[in-house]
Amino acid sequence: MVRVKGDSRFRVLGEGANQIARQAALLFALSGLSALTSIPTQPSHAGVLSVIAGADLLTALIAWLLPWQRWDPRLTAVLALPGFAVLGLSTWVFGGFAAGTGPFFVLLFAWLGLHQPIWILAACVPPATIAYVAPLVAVDSPAPVVSSALVLIPVAFGVGALIAAQARHLRAERDRADRVERWRAAMTATLAHDLRQPLTTMQAALKLVSSLHDDLDPARRKALLESAHAQTMRLTRLATTLLDVERIDQGKLRLDLRNVPVAAAINEAKAFVSTVEDIRVFVDEDLQVRADPDRLEQILVNLTANALRHGRPPVDISARRKDHVVQIDVRDHGAGVPEHVEGRLFGRLEGDAGHPDSVGLGMWIARLLVEAHGGTITYQPANPGARFRVCLPAPEC
Repeated sequence: MVRVKGDSRFRVLGEGANQIARQAALLFALSGLSALTSIPTQPSHAGVLSVIAGADLLTALIAWLLPWQRWDPRLTAVLALPGFAVLGLSTWVFGGFAAGTGPFFVLLFAWLGLHQPIWILAACVPPATIAYVAPLVAVDSPAPVVSSALVLIPVAFGVGALIAAQARHLRAERDRADRVERWRAAMTATLAHDLRQPLTTMQAALKLVSSLHDDLDPARRKALLESAHAQTMRLTRLATTLLDVERIDQGKLRLDLRNVPVAAAINEAKAFVSTVEDIRVFVDEDLQVRADPDRLEQILVNLTANALRHGRPPVDISARRKDHVVQIDVRDHGAGVPEHVEGRLFGRLEGDAGHPDSVGLGMWIARLLVEAHGGTITYQPANPGARFRVCLPAPEC
C-alpha cells in the first residue's frame, strides 16, 4: 500500500468512517484473491470461484469508494453482512467444507471489535450463525459439523469482544494523554501570558530606579517601587493558584476560613485588574462572608477579569446577605454567553477559541474554589450582559 502524505484517498489506518470501511475492503480483497488462487487447484469449481472472487472484489471496491465520512461510523458494520453472505456461499459451494471460511468469520468479528461497540457485535451473531449453519444443513453435513457453529461463532464473537474491550481501553488512555497534553499546553500558555506583563513592568521599574536613582523624584521612585511590589504580589498569586489546582486535584486543599469583609476583598481583587475605572462596586462596607481571604480574592479576580475580557464595561460587583449565604454578583454589559456555551462554562480547558488570552482555566478554577468553600457558582443572562453569581456561607450571627 502506498500512502501519500496529506492525501486521505489512500489512508487505511485510523478510526474515521472511511478508514474503517477501507480496512473491511482489504479483508474482502484478501478473500477474493484467496478464491482466485484456488482456481488452478480446483478447476472444476472455476466458475463458482470466479463468482465468489468477483463478489468479494466488487464489495471491496464499493467499500473503498463510498463516502463513508458523511455517515455515522457505526454504519460501516453493514459491510459485515455481504461478508457473511459470501462466506456462506463459499461453504455451500465446497459441499460444507467450513475449514476455509472459518478464519474469515473470525477476521470479520475482529474487524468489528476494533471499531464497533459490543452491541453491534452481538447483533452480528445471528446473521453470522445463519451464514455458517445454513449451507452446512443445505448439503446434509453431519451433525458434528453443523454443531461446530456452537464453537466457531462464540469464539469469533469472543475474539471480537476482547478486541473491542482492549480498543476501548486504549482509546480511553489516548484521550487521557490528550487531556494531559492539553492541560500542559494550557498551563504553559497561562504562565507565558501571566508572567510576561508583570515581569516586563518590574524590569522597567527597577531599571529606571537603578539608572536614575539620584535624579529620580522621591514620589516617582516610590510609585515605581510600589508598582514593582504589586507585580511581585501578582506573581505570588499566580504561583498560589497553580499550587491550589494541584492540591484540589489531590484533595489536599486547606482553607483558612475567617470572617472576611466583602468590600475589602473586592478592593484587593481590583488591584490585580488593569482597568479599575471600568469596575463599579455596590457593596455594604459591613457585609462579611465566611471564606479564605486569598481564595476569595482569587475567585473575584477571575470573575472580574473574565467579565472585562469577554463582556463590555462597566462591570458591576454587588453583594448581599440572603438567609445563611452571601450572594456576590459580577455582571458585565456585553452580549452575554451563547446558549451552546452555557453548559461548559465552568469546565477545564473550555476557553474561548476566538480569544487569544482565553485558555479555559479561570472559570474552572473559580468553580473549584467556590465549591471547596461549600458554595455554588452559576451563570445568569443579565439582559444585557452576563451575570455570574457566587453564593458562599455567611458568618454565624
